[in-house]
Amino acid sequence: MKCVLFLASGLGLSIGLCGNSLSGLDVNLRFFRDLAETRNYSLGQPVSPQITPDNKAVIFLRGGHRNPILRLYELDIASGTECELLTPDQLLDGAAEKITKEEKARRERERVSLRGFTKFDLSRDGARILVTLSGQLYVVDRKSLTPAQAGPMTVQKLPGENWLDPRFSPDGTAVAAVKHGELYTIELASNTARQITRGATPTLTHGLSEFVAQEEMDRPEGYWWSPDSQWLVYQENDESAVEVRYVADPLHPADPPTRFFYPRAGTSNTKVRLGIISRQGGDTRWINWDSDKYPYLARVIWREKAAPLCLLVQDRAQQNQLLLAVDAGTVSTQTLVTESDPAWLNLDSAGTLPVWLADGRHFLWTSESRGTWQIELRDSQGLLERVVTPTEFIYKKLVFADTKRQCIYVLGGHNPVETQLWEFPLTNSSGRQLTGGFGLHHARFSEFGGVMVHSYELLDGTRGCEVLDFSGHKLAEISSLAENPAQWAKVEITKTPGEPSFNASLVRPGNYQTGKKYPVILSVYAGPTTTVVQAGAKSYLTDQWMADQGYIVVRLDGRGTPYHGRNWERSIQGNLIDVALADQVTGLQALASRYPELDLQRVGVMGWSFGGYFTAMAVARRPEIFRCGVAGAPVVTWENYDTHYTERYLGTPQQYPEAYRISSVLTYADGLSRPLLLIHGVTDDNVYFQHTLQLTDALYRAGKSYELIPLPGTHMVNDPIVKLRQQERIMEFFNRNLRDTF
Repeated sequence: MKCVLFLASGLGLSIGLCGNSLSGLDVNLRFFRDLAETRNYSLGQPVSPQITPDNKAVIFLRGGHRNPILRLYELDIASGTECELLTPDQLLDGAAEKITKEEKARRERERVSLRGFTKFDLSRDGARILVTLSGQLYVVDRKSLTPAQAGPMTVQKLPGENWLDPRFSPDGTAVAAVKHGELYTIELASNTARQITRGATPTLTHGLSEFVAQEEMDRPEGYWWSPDSQWLVYQENDESAVEVRYVADPLHPADPPTRFFYPRAGTSNTKVRLGIISRQGGDTRWINWDSDKYPYLARVIWREKAAPLCLLVQDRAQQNQLLLAVDAGTVSTQTLVTESDPAWLNLDSAGTLPVWLADGRHFLWTSESRGTWQIELRDSQGLLERVVTPTEFIYKKLVFADTKRQCIYVLGGHNPVETQLWEFPLTNSSGRQLTGGFGLHHARFSEFGGVMVHSYELLDGTRGCEVLDFSGHKLAEISSLAENPAQWAKVEITKTPGEPSFNASLVRPGNYQTGKKYPVILSVYAGPTTTVVQAGAKSYLTDQWMADQGYIVVRLDGRGTPYHGRNWERSIQGNLIDVALADQVTGLQALASRYPELDLQRVGVMGWSFGGYFTAMAVARRPEIFRCGVAGAPVVTWENYDTHYTERYLGTPQQYPEAYRISSVLTYADGLSRPLLLIHGVTDDNVYFQHTLQLTDALYRAGKSYELIPLPGTHMVNDPIVKLRQQERIMEFFNRNLRDTF
C-alpha cells in the first residue's frame, strides 16, 4: 500500500492566511481552489530531471503553474538557457490525449496524476529521447538541435499503438515495449516492430509486472535489457488462478466493467517465471529458482557488463529472501546473499539494489540485520567486506556510487523528519553531510559522475532545483513556473514528551491567541512504510488552512512507521491497530500536557487509505478521545486487501484468523457512537469500494448512523472541483461536530 495524502479543507470562518478584503467564505473557497488547481503549488516545477552523459545538458519535464500537461525541455548547463523541445500539442495536432485502461491502471499504481509526457527515456549516449503519448511512441533526435537551440526537432514516430512501458536498449538502437500482453522490439534504423514473445492469453502475459509488484514492491518493470543490448529478460505472468474483480462505473452504466486480477490475502498470487530471449526473438531460456518456496520476484538488476544478472526473490511470508546471480548462458543461479527475519523483511524502496561497481568485483547491498538499515560492501561471491554506513545513520536511499572516487552518495541523516544528501567513502563510515537547510533534499547524478541535480523543499517554503558539481559549486538552475502561496504554513515540528517519544507537528491558526483552547484535528496515516511528519512545506498548506478556521491540526508518527529501526517498525506484527491507536492517543495526551491550547475534549480525526482505516477504528474504539472522524477510502477487512502488503504484517487469514479479526473494522462497528463521515471512489481498484460498503452495511444493520460521500473516480482524487467540494463537506462536518463547547 503506497501512501496517498489527500487534501482537506472546507467552509466556514475568515482566515488570516490570505489576508485580503474578501468575505471569509470567498477567501476559503478561493484558497482551496488555488491549492487544488496548483496541486499544492507543485505544478510548474521541474519533473524527472536527467543529466546527459556528457554533463552538458539536463533533460526534464515541466507543466504550467496550473496546467498538469507535462512538456519536454532541455537546459544547457554552460549558458543556463532552457529550450522547449516538444509539447503534446505538437504531436496531437488538436486531438485529445487518449489513455487506455491498461495505462490508467499503471499510472494509478505509480500515483501519476499528470498528463502529457508523464515520463521519458534518455538513450545512454544522450542522443535520443523516447516519449509516449496516447499510446504511441516518439523518438526525439537531440542532434537535430541548431546551435542556437531554437530550430525544429527531428521526431521519429514509431510503428504501432497502445504501447506500455517503452525503453531504449543500452546501445540506443532499439526500443522494447509491451502491447496486448506480448513483448516487442522496435529497430530504430528500419523503424520496424518485431514481436518476440508468443502465447499471450487473457490470463497469460509477457513483459509486464504483476499487480503486487507495481503496488507494493515498487517494481513497475516486467522486462530488462542485457547490458550488451542483445538479450532481454522478461517475466511471464500466469494469472489463471488469481481471483478476478470487475469494477463498473455507476456514473457510466453503459460502459462494460473493467476486469482486474486481484490477489487478496490468503488467495492465489500471480505465478511468475523469468526467461531470457534474443532481441530478434526465438526460443526462451527459463531461469530456474525454487519459485514454489520463493514465489515473489522482488528485484531484477542487469546493468553492468562485468556483473551478472541478479534476482531478489522472497518467500510468501516475506521472512526469507535470496539474492541470486544468474549465469545468462546456462540460466543457472548462485546464491549471493541469504536473509531472514522472524517478522518480515522490508524491501529497499530505492529499487536499484544490488548496485554493482563497474569492475564487477563488488556490489553494494542494504540490510536491516543489525537493527537499522545499513549499506554493505560485498565481494562478487556475496561475502561481506565492510559495513559502509553506521547504525545511527537513518538511511533512506542510495542515489549514486562513484567508483573512481570510491565513495557513495546517500539520502538520509540523523533526523527522521528531514532528508539530507550525504557522502560516505567505501573504506570507512566517516560520512559527511553535503546539503543544508531543514527540509527535504534529493539528488540525481549523471551516469559517470561529476555533476548532479539537487532539488530541495525546506520547511520555510524555500525550494529549488539546481545543477551542482561535486565540489558543491552551482553550475545552473532549472527554473520553476510554480506559484507560491501568499504565505507558507507556520509549522512547529517537535517530539512528544515521555517514552516512547513520537515525532509530531502542530499548525495553529494565524490569529492564534495565547490562553485560548482550540479543537484539534488529527491528520493521520499511522500505518507502515509512511511518515506524515516531514520537514517539507507543501504538505502543511491544507493544515494551515484548516487551522485558520479555528483549529489546531496535529500529526504524529508512532510505532510501526519507518526510520526508527527494526524493532520500532515490527511492533505491529499480527495486529495493525492496537499499537497504532495507543500511540496516537498517547501522543495527543503528551502534546496536550505541553501545549494546554489543545482541547482534548474536542478532537476530530481524518485520514485516507490506511489513515481512513485508522480513523474508522479510532472513532469506533476510542469515543472518549475522538468526537468525530472522516475516513477516506478505508481498508475495512484485511482479507480483502492484497497479499504482499497484508500478509507481510498479518500472515494469511487461514493461518492467523485472530489477527484478521482484531484488525478488522467490522469487529467494532456495533460500538460506533460518534459521527463518522465515509468518502470513497466508486471505481477504486486499490482499496475497493467494497470495503466502505461492508462497513456501511454493518453499521446500518447495527442501527448506527453514518454519513457517506461516494465519489466518481479511483483511489486518487485529482479533479480540482471534486477536491474542492469534497473538502467543503469535510470541514462542514468538523465544524458541525467540534465547534460546540461543553
